[in-house]
Formats: sequence, C-alpha cells, structure tokens
Amino acid sequence: MNRTYAEYATEKAVALLSIDSPTGYTKAAAQWIKAEFSALGYPAELTVKGGVMIDLGGDDNSPEGGLLLAAHADTLGGMVAEIKGNGRLRLTNLGGMNANNGECENVRIITRSGRVIEGTLQLCNASAHVNAAYSSTPRNFDTTEVVIDEDVSSAADTLALGIEVGDIVAFEPRTRVTESGYIKSRFLDDKLSVAILLGFAKYIKDEGITLPRRTYIHVTVYEEVGHGCSASLPAGVTEGISVDMGCVGAGLSCTERTVSICAKDSHGPYSYEVVGKLIEAARAEGADYSVDIYPMYGSDVEATLTAGADIRHGLIGPGVYASHGYERSHIDGVLNTLKVLKGYLKV
Repeated sequence: MNRTYAEYATEKAVALLSIDSPTGYTKAAAQWIKAEFSALGYPAELTVKGGVMIDLGGDDNSPEGGLLLAAHADTLGGMVAEIKGNGRLRLTNLGGMNANNGECENVRIITRSGRVIEGTLQLCNASAHVNAAYSSTPRNFDTTEVVIDEDVSSAADTLALGIEVGDIVAFEPRTRVTESGYIKSRFLDDKLSVAILLGFAKYIKDEGITLPRRTYIHVTVYEEVGHGCSASLPAGVTEGISVDMGCVGAGLSCTERTVSICAKDSHGPYSYEVVGKLIEAARAEGADYSVDIYPMYGSDVEATLTAGADIRHGLIGPGVYASHGYERSHIDGVLNTLKVLKGYLKV
C-alpha cells in the first residue's frame, strides 16, 4: 500500500467535508458517496434508512464468512429549538455537539424550502465590554444563540425568512490540509474514514484484486445518535469492523500519525479474536499502530450487536485529536489505517 492512496483518501475527505451532513440531514452526502463508489465500478445502493451499502465483491465460499466495514457520514450539528423574541435562535444539539466548541463558529441554517441562511453561534450578550459575566458564564445551548446574518430584531422577522423550529443548523468545518500532512477540520469523525474506505476500494480496483472473502462497506448516517449500523446487515457476514476515529488523549498511546486498534470502549471489549487479527495485520504490513482503551466511546458495529446480530466485531481508525471539536489527524494515520485493512484482508 503506497502513499498515493492516502493522498487520494485525503482529497476525497476534503470534498466530503464540504457537504453539510448533520445527523438527520445526510441525503446529499450519501448521494455523493454512492456516486464515488459507483464511479470506481462497485455496486452501491442507498438503504431505506439513508445510508450507502457497497459490495466490494469477494469469495462467497470463504470459511471466514463475509466481512462488513462500517464508517459513518453523519456529523454533529444543531437544530432550531426556538425562535426567540429578539429574532435569534436557540439550538438543540444533534449528536454530541458542544456549545463550548461551537461558540463563535459560523453556521448555516438550512430551511425546509432549501434556502440557506448564514449566522454565528454566540454567547447571549456576547460583548466582553458590556457583559460582566462574559468569562464566568457556562457555555451551553441555553446560554448561547445563533445570531442570524440578516436584519432581524423579532421572531416575526425571522419567521419571514422561512426559518422554522426543526430546521437543521450546520457548523462550518474549516477544513485545511497543511504542507506537513496534518488534516484539520470539524467532522473528521467520521468523514476521514469514509474517504479511507474509498481509498481502499480504489486500491482493490487498481490492482485487479478479488478479495478472499465477500466484503461490504456500509456508510451509515445515524452513528452519532447510536443506531447507525443497527440494520441492513448483509447475509453471510460474520465479522464487522468499524473504521472510525482513533482517540488521542491522556492515558492513550495513539497519535494522529498512527492507526489505533481499540480493545475496549465504554460499551465493553471488542472481539478478542478480531483485535488479535488486526494487530497481526498491522505488524505484517509494517503499520505504525497502537492498541488502546477508549473511556467514552461507542461505535457502529456495537449498534449491530445490540440489534441482535451474531457477528464478531472490531474497531480501527486514524488517530484524531480534539474529538467532537476542531479535530486534527495526519496523512500518516490515513496510510497506516489503509495498511491494516490491506493486511486484514491479506491483499
């Protein structure tokens, strides 16, 4: 696996990150993903739930059974919870969006009519020259508000723009790729891993490889609220691996430049057998890897098991710093994740 595929994945991640897709508003991102895999020559279909199922092919008679690789295209975001008397908006979060991280970020309010209106999430009474409690005020979605970039001063003014309760609010990702290879953006979780799976699919196609076992990719769209991969498991699948972000933080060995193999998260241990095979794959391919335990985490394939599926499960991903905030990874982490996928499928 050469660096070309990591560069390809990074380019695709940048493109996907430009498409707003908070949980519940993912149609455009799913259609883009479907088109990208189809362009590579793979059968790709939208699920009823709105995700994308891709068939990478492979041997149906493998004694190992089928493999499902899962990543998610839904992100954190907001929803209009109230149009306030001053014309500004109180939000409710979608997924784990945190007002501490979202304060002062530009947002796009997506109306039911399709009109997109810009604004900014600000602390209520946001001027430090006026508000004596500016520094001491806790940041949450009751103490912050969206200031709309239109001339509004009442609820009636805002309603006249077409904004309603329930409208989606997407936060600006601010994507940048540095010359040193760092990838910075909101929502690398998990659009970077969707792009990694595109890179792996391109590698398989370019090399003319027939996979040794039937392999599917499921790009889900409700992971951030816990039920992304709870349905649509293809027949014959015996193993599921979430390709998601690797945690970087205190007490963990993962960095942005490594691939993380998760042994356990807050839902419990991953399959001992699958974790062992992932470690073997990393060693066989010379991937820079770490094995970690994530203290506050849940994944797509755990939703699959919770829904009653009888499969073994694992979790890998490039290290991502500042998760659920303004996140950072590195092209080396992308490449190391691709190497583990290659080694796991022995191609």
